[in-house]
Amino acid sequence: MSISLNYIEKGAGDALILLHGNGEDYSIFENQIDEFAKYYHVFALDTRGHGKSPRGDKPFTISQFADDLRDFMNEQGIDKANILGFSDGGNIAMLFAINYPERVNKLILNGANYETSGVKKYFQLIVDASYHLMKPFENKNEKLKKKREMLRLMVKDPVNSPIELSLIKAKTLVIAGSRDLIKESHTKAIANGITNSELCIISGSHSVARTNPKEYNKAVLGFLGKDDD
Repeated sequence: MSISLNYIEKGAGDALILLHGNGEDYSIFENQIDEFAKYYHVFALDTRGHGKSPRGDKPFTISQFADDLRDFMNEQGIDKANILGFSDGGNIAMLFAINYPERVNKLILNGANYETSGVKKYFQLIVDASYHLMKPFENKNEKLKKKREMLRLMVKDPVNSPIELSLIKAKTLVIAGSRDLIKESHTKAIANGITNSELCIISGSHSVARTNPKEYNKAVLGFLGKDDD
């Protein structure tokens, strides 16, 4: 049984769906929604178990989140959409574009990674250590249990291989910060693995949409062609 995802919508025209990262909600796009809504019908979602969306009883995986997106689009009557995913949202968008290519117009992958080795080592070590240290306590504390489930996505759930990236047929923008948590070599590997792709590195951190919104929004809207079909 599918769940109803929490979301906001704004604007008119072709659909543009925004997918946030691990442990976040749609508010991370506070600097994008109004700007993008000038040209598109923007849908900003809370992923399953994030924000105000229910956890439900299905697996807490990138694959399930991609299926949730399909269900959301069906519910909203969206046949095809432009999709922008940040971090884990980018991983969801990658898998969605592979599994449901006919549902994607243009694709923006921001700070995504198809395997855990794509994350800078110092940060991945922190994530791995936190995940394992929480194990003895997860059944004694609901907050820890939820946190560990979130961390599991970054420890146990790589989504694709370089070969599978070639299955993405949508025109794609691969975008990252110059000081991103994702290795630049990995970001370039994603761009190289997708046939019809462009690479854009913007000055800023992993959260470049928040820290450098002017340049970020310009890059995204330039790629989309604003009111372009």
